[in-house]
Amino acid sequence: MKLRSVGVEEELLLVDPGTGRPSAVAGSVLRAAEADDAGPEVLEQELQQQKQLETNTEPRRTLDELGREVRRCRAAAATAAARAGARVAALGTSPVPVEPELVPKDRYQKMADAYGLTVQEMLTGGCHVHVEVSSDDEGVAVLDRIQAWLATLLALSGNSPFWQGADSAYASYRYQVWGRLPSAGPTECFGTAQAYHDAVRQMVRTQALVDTGMVYFDARLSEHYPTLEIRIADVCLRADDAVLIAALARALVETEARAAREGRPASCPRTELLRLAAWRASRSGLDDVLLSPDTFVPAKPAAVTALLVEHVRDALADAGEYGTVTGLLGDVLQRGNGAAFQRQEYRRSGDLAEMVSRAVAITAP
Repeated sequence: MKLRSVGVEEELLLVDPGTGRPSAVAGSVLRAAEADDAGPEVLEQELQQQKQLETNTEPRRTLDELGREVRRCRAAAATAAARAGARVAALGTSPVPVEPELVPKDRYQKMADAYGLTVQEMLTGGCHVHVEVSSDDEGVAVLDRIQAWLATLLALSGNSPFWQGADSAYASYRYQVWGRLPSAGPTECFGTAQAYHDAVRQMVRTQALVDTGMVYFDARLSEHYPTLEIRIADVCLRADDAVLIAALARALVETEARAAREGRPASCPRTELLRLAAWRASRSGLDDVLLSPDTFVPAKPAAVTALLVEHVRDALADAGEYGTVTGLLGDVLQRGNGAAFQRQEYRRSGDLAEMVSRAVAITAP
């Protein structure tokens, strides 16, 4: 079996090494990256100056290769940031209070004009996984079938409990902030690629979106690559956790592509239930109940993640990844996700800046 290629985009926070406050030095960091030959293929600038660097791995087919790529990109970002007097932290939101500064690009200014405070406050970091698909038709067949499982990826990745210096009570407050945008969230079944593209065109024609790049579904067809882009996860504090999310995402794509080829129908849960499942995952992370993907009733995180692994077992086994993935998953369930780390560190030190410093050390050791 030829493995599908998989790539990871990570949005990293740029912070001051002393205070932990986000630093508006994204432009300087990119110039430093170019001088170091890290180049725009590895690092890109995002919406806010403090974020935001986005790292982009090369597509890879094995988890070992992908793990090395994630670490290489994080190291390139850390090196370039240091040259600009900053550090990088894989945190979904800034724990320390911040007033974001918009990157001076026409598109971002249009977004700020259209969405006001929603965009002005939008300083968040996500993890986007690109999984190879053979066609838009295959991509939409998968998209229709993975919706119920995406909230589990959010729970595993939850890494944004703090907002403007306070504990939000959410494991992923990033998902709540991102959900303010009009096109964010889960989708109902499209049925065909044509229906998907028609829906996107209709959304843009409403003029509620600036452009097609603002179709911020939890998962979507990529505009630029032959991939399905799964966007629901927070950026993960640890590189191993990013690899876990990518491995589960690829296994989901492979599992549901097989189901589509075999003619098995998509289950198409109601979008209202999908929203509740994502909200529950955003709120609870791994610390409380989640909604089971098959019944949408509350269940413990260990039971829900076990359901996911069982669902994609054949795809993992055929790729030779079952043992690796269950090991990585066991690590997360035992020590907690990034949100658990942040809260534990803050309880220990009582100092958000010190917690950010610890996160910097873990992001790119």
